[in-house]
Amino acid sequence: MRLVNGASSDSLNLSDRAIQFGDGVFRTMKVTAGQIEFWSQHYAKLASDCARLGIVAPSEAILLAEIAQLAPVDHSIKIIVTRGESARGYMMPADIVPNRIVQRAALPLYASNLYTEGAVLRVCETQASWQPALAGVKHLNRLENVLARREWSDPAIFDGLMLDRDGFVIEGVMSNVFALINGVWSTPKLDCSGVAGVYRDMLLNMNACDDIHAIECDLKLVDLFAADAIFVCNSLAGCVPVRAIEQHRFPLKPRLINQLQQALRQVR
Repeated sequence: MRLVNGASSDSLNLSDRAIQFGDGVFRTMKVTAGQIEFWSQHYAKLASDCARLGIVAPSEAILLAEIAQLAPVDHSIKIIVTRGESARGYMMPADIVPNRIVQRAALPLYASNLYTEGAVLRVCETQASWQPALAGVKHLNRLENVLARREWSDPAIFDGLMLDRDGFVIEGVMSNVFALINGVWSTPKLDCSGVAGVYRDMLLNMNACDDIHAIECDLKLVDLFAADAIFVCNSLAGCVPVRAIEQHRFPLKPRLINQLQQALRQVR
């Protein structure tokens, strides 16, 4: 079920710039027992990403009212904000009006042993592109991720790691990455590419509590392979321990992963 600008609809004008150019942003969030997890953080990221692209973000009140219309209980909610409609060509009219889509979908079904036995990752051949102007933004042009996800069909592989042109680890196809190195949770810098997820930002902001220390830094595969533990995270799966990246295996450290999850629950 979805709403387009507040009305039930399954269509968008073909002149919308999301269709023409991928010109817009989106967020996906989890709803549990009718409560949107980390709503304030998701809305702040949506508004920030809109501002980065020069799009007027819908108000928090409008989006919450439209989410309520969908009556989600245990579902995922995806919000898409497009720049709006225009004629052909990259130039846009000064009076362009953004379009918004709010849609509900079932939560993904993860294997019951994913969190106890850990996930398996692969290394993708598709690179994350270098573009500081878009770094961190969850924009609608996700072709790199689409190409990377086409690289495997094995259901035993949870996600694929994407590297940049210099061999630095950037992210997973659908997740952010953290590695425990010398007692510190380290995650790749995203100043030139990648998507900065809500979970990632929250974990980086927890340095002052719960003895959780997380930093951004340059990481290569050799750094991950030497890590004491690794997890990936996104807003639907939460924190998922990694047991292997291809042939390299890692201890799961369930106590540390539980500590992260407990700390995040205190924020909700």
